[in-house]
Amino acid sequence: MEKIRMLSTLGLMGAMRSLSSAFETATGIHVDADFAPTLALLRRLRDGEAADLVILTREGLDEMIGEGRVLAGGAADLARSFVGIAVRAGQMHPDISSEAALRKSLLSARSVAYSRLGASGVYFARLIAQMGIAAEINAKATIVAQGFTAERLVTGEADLAVQQISELKQVEGIEVVGPIPHDLQTPAVFSAGRMANAKHAEAAGRLLRYLASPEVVPVLRQSGLEP
Repeated sequence: MEKIRMLSTLGLMGAMRSLSSAFETATGIHVDADFAPTLALLRRLRDGEAADLVILTREGLDEMIGEGRVLAGGAADLARSFVGIAVRAGQMHPDISSEAALRKSLLSARSVAYSRLGASGVYFARLIAQMGIAAEINAKATIVAQGFTAERLVTGEADLAVQQISELKQVEGIEVVGPIPHDLQTPAVFSAGRMANAKHAEAAGRLLRYLASPEVVPVLRQSGLEP
């Protein structure tokens, strides 16, 4: 069976599980996928790691195109993702409907879990700085080096977890409260492109066309992404 290697941002992990198997059934091409935050993937690609297809944030993909590692032709925006907040299943949902409500809920949490490397963590660090509560939140924050912040809710280390909604939804035993108010955030756009030195260029092109097609929209939606 032909295999293609894909490196993808964590935000698409949930959707890719079912999409990869549907693609394999239809084409007989196996997708060997590895998931990590975009910044970690950029470092690995610059260190020469081989792949056929990559899914990164739009900014990350543009950097790779600029460096000649990813082909500009055929690159496609797949989905938009909003940053949200989650609590452990059964916990009361805090009010995050406005900036004032969000500030109050963040300050009253025992600990807030957010990621160090992911796009959501970079955004959240900037947001609490803008809101003037960075010192208070960081004094009690649970910073996650990589992986899913909502796992810290299940272990009881944090009361609130912040990450892309599609990433929060990967964890069992939690509930997504909702997105951070849309006027406080710019959604991350996840985009796919073919590596310039892809060993399986044709197969990677087929996967890329499939991921950008209308038939994958319901799966993206279900996993917490906006097509």
